[in-house]
Amino acid sequence: MIKKYLLIAAGCTSLGAGIAGIFLPVLPTTPFLLLAGACFLRSSERLYRWLTTHPVFGPYISNYLRFKAVTLRSKIISISLMWVVLGSSILFATESTHLRLFLAAIGIGVTVHLVTMKTLTRKMIEESAET
Repeated sequence: MIKKYLLIAAGCTSLGAGIAGIFLPVLPTTPFLLLAGACFLRSSERLYRWLTTHPVFGPYISNYLRFKAVTLRSKIISISLMWVVLGSSILFATESTHLRLFLAAIGIGVTVHLVTMKTLTRKMIEESAET
């Protein structure tokens, strides 16, 4: 019984981090949502169903689990928002050259990661529906 509640707490914490990752460029969204899904799967069928059918979070999870891919729109929005926030932080939030370089390195790393991820296409979805 304690394991169930610990998994629910971990799932809620991961979901919170995933939501924060939508707005904060340093936190990745999809891995935290996947972790939340895994915790809910093992602890609460109701929470798992809610998460996987949620209009915002559900597609992140299902697309990644089924295709190991994200949509082009998600890539563009993520990269754009990340660079707006990082750029603002680099220009206005710190005077430390080391911190500016660190933030730029994070931005470059995340950008490379997102660009090299497989892009979900209609063809992939159609082919999956046929099988």
